[in-house]
Amino acid sequence: MDLAQLRKNRWVRLAVLFVILVVISLALAYVLNRLLAPIKDDLQQYAWLAYLIVFGISLAANLTIVAPVYVFTPIMVAAAGIYPPALIALSAAIGGAIGEMSGYFAGSLGKKIVFKEYPEAYERIHSWVDRYGAWAIAVLAFQPVLPFDIAGMVAGATKMSAPKFWIACFLGKFPKYLLVCYFYDVFKNHLPFF
Repeated sequence: MDLAQLRKNRWVRLAVLFVILVVISLALAYVLNRLLAPIKDDLQQYAWLAYLIVFGISLAANLTIVAPVYVFTPIMVAAAGIYPPALIALSAAIGGAIGEMSGYFAGSLGKKIVFKEYPEAYERIHSWVDRYGAWAIAVLAFQPVLPFDIAGMVAGATKMSAPKFWIACFLGKFPKYLLVCYFYDVFKNHLPFF
């Protein structure tokens, strides 16, 4: 099998994994919404707690390095079905951007150790960060397919300032989470089983 075929198979596997994760996320969000529907009115008084939970789960999910954890997405989406989606997305983006700092600090501390396993990804993302700076980080934080942790490690290894990285990460994550929250809110109203 040649290199082009291996790359093609990797993208197909990645696409299949992405579709599976989206289906699982929608199913979990559906279950959570169904379970919370009878007590939806009672939950309005606990909005502050929902924002804190979404923040904490997003923070914990984004603390992982090179192992994406999408378990917080259904929780975020279920909360957005009860509370204002913009505020839920905001709390998730703040928590997610703080959590992504783990990859940034891993890159700034251990460039030689971390990038031995991913030399091709490192070189590609390194060239993007060199060329576009914080905009590359924002775009990579916005896209849902590629693991963002490599970009965080590259930003740390290239000595991008931590506040600049965090702001770029937030600017990519907030619109992504906002779209997910509103997409689900619209999507659930057009499916017969919701």
